[in-house]
Amino acid sequence: MMKIRTAVSSAVLFGALLGLSACSDESADKQQTAEVQQVETQVTVADAEKFVADAEKRLSEISEYGARVAWVNANFVTYDTTQLNAKVGEEYTKLGVELANEAKKFNDLELPYDLNRKLEMIKLGLTLPAPSDEAKTKKLAEITSKLDSIYATGKSPDGRTLGQLSEVLRSSRDPQEQLEAWLGWRTVSPEMRPLYKEMVEIANEGSQELGYKDTGAMWRSKYDMPADDFAQEMDRLWGQVEPLYEALHCHVRAELNEEYGDEVVPLDKPIPAHLLGNMWAQQWGNIYDLVEPEGATKGVDLDPILRKHYGVDHEVVTYNEKEAAVKEMVKTAENFFSSLGFAPLPDTFWERSLFVKPRDRDVQCHASAWNLDNQEDIRIKMCTEINSEDFQTVHHELGHNYYQRAYKDQPILYKGSANDGFHEAIGDTVALSITPAYLKQIGLIDQEPDASADIALLMRSALDKVAFLPFGLMVDKWRWQVFNGEVTADEYNQGWWNLRTQYQGIMPAVERTEADFDPGAKYHIPGNTPYSRYFLAHILQFQFFRDMCEMAGNEGPLHRCSFYGNKEVGAKLNAMLEMGASRPWQDALEAMTGSREMDATAVLEYYAPLKTWLDEQNKDRNCGW
Repeated sequence: MMKIRTAVSSAVLFGALLGLSACSDESADKQQTAEVQQVETQVTVADAEKFVADAEKRLSEISEYGARVAWVNANFVTYDTTQLNAKVGEEYTKLGVELANEAKKFNDLELPYDLNRKLEMIKLGLTLPAPSDEAKTKKLAEITSKLDSIYATGKSPDGRTLGQLSEVLRSSRDPQEQLEAWLGWRTVSPEMRPLYKEMVEIANEGSQELGYKDTGAMWRSKYDMPADDFAQEMDRLWGQVEPLYEALHCHVRAELNEEYGDEVVPLDKPIPAHLLGNMWAQQWGNIYDLVEPEGATKGVDLDPILRKHYGVDHEVVTYNEKEAAVKEMVKTAENFFSSLGFAPLPDTFWERSLFVKPRDRDVQCHASAWNLDNQEDIRIKMCTEINSEDFQTVHHELGHNYYQRAYKDQPILYKGSANDGFHEAIGDTVALSITPAYLKQIGLIDQEPDASADIALLMRSALDKVAFLPFGLMVDKWRWQVFNGEVTADEYNQGWWNLRTQYQGIMPAVERTEADFDPGAKYHIPGNTPYSRYFLAHILQFQFFRDMCEMAGNEGPLHRCSFYGNKEVGAKLNAMLEMGASRPWQDALEAMTGSREMDATAVLEYYAPLKTWLDEQNKDRNCGW
């Protein structure tokens, strides 16, 4: 039963206040003050319903406008668009703070499920809640917009962009050249440091006003379980996959030592971060040529295949040729979803998306998926290249778009995934189906490699997906420690590298100090995008994939399964996507997999042949760091 409380009229409140002014007895003063406070907090279920309806209307109105301003800012990074985006951000934050503080009034009511869930979402709606202080709300919006702009327009001292510097790490095998590129990008972030410190202080004040210990605790409260339980859940999942990562790390370090020698890669220390083929050492697939299994049958090297297939394998590729090729690659990803029974992308997707980096302006190149009207105006924004990495990324981003469209009929507060890890996992689950059998099916290769190539294929995959796991975990662990004060502002960089060494077993090649701000060199830090979702996605995608493969009747090794073309799998997937955020993630997971618990054993099953091979390679090596 719900506790229904009687609404109190303004006349009663006014009379109570008159009584206070006329009463001379101190104890009576105290009693009547308490009574007035109690009267002011007496609210009803009907009040809550009216508040939520009004909140949803206001959020819907600002959502589309704000998305369009943000889209323009991301695609035309200028002083003016940044200021406009900051203004909208300020308005949205102000509204979010107002609604969150209003929602607290209904904490003590027993409410119907939907009403209670929506109120919780309103309270948790802001990534960075500002205090109920207009000046601080404005300041927070200015800081976050400035951080975004610094990152988007950043260049090394010699004028190279992030894309150009990343290409050096991707393709060079000269440690000094790689180090210069690695250091060059990290000259962009030191100016973020004082801004970040001030932002943390303001956001923490806002989180505490909402009843959370700090902003990190608020972030962890978004997972349908107590904040501390979620942190333990992350550690539990990491514990399941840690032995696999340590085996991969041991082999990669030994192979890099063979390539560069003891002076560059000692066998008893963490791996220098600039040698792993990626600006943040979060994925290692770009150094596959250095660590590939000796004597193993070659797997499929997609880069040259893709360039030839999409017609850009000649020396000089024009802008128009590149854009046309990229659109064809995106079309390939769309066809996968179509094979599962999903409707084609709308015409506006092709007309309005940003597919390649423009020749004439700064844009925010970080790949992202957008829904601008909460209905059918879905788009991607990518500075796409024709290579295997972006082939995977395109599938990933379309996964977001299909999810966004699937829940378009949900109320505004339910237009999201069951938890944010689900959103990240969907496209990657599809990408796991990009097996040699599938590549042959769509005409990218003529012949599927036999099982002798499996170790090579699994190694290539693990260098991205398994190598990512500790990075996916530690980014938010650092922020949680920053928000709760465990890592203070004068030890930001040391705290960052402590976690990178502890979880990833990597280190900087040169000494880093507190004059640096290496966390800011990763987009999601200045962009204030919570990162636990990516770790969870790397667990959930394998859990989803295993279930889909079982449904598709797969009888072989998990890593060879593809559910391309299976409409039954597509129907079950779509049913989960359409739920949006209307139910706890445990319900959505159960609907898809039959289990209410996230489980990393599917990761271990997928990579089981590789783990056996790694253990054999590592048996006489000194592993660990």
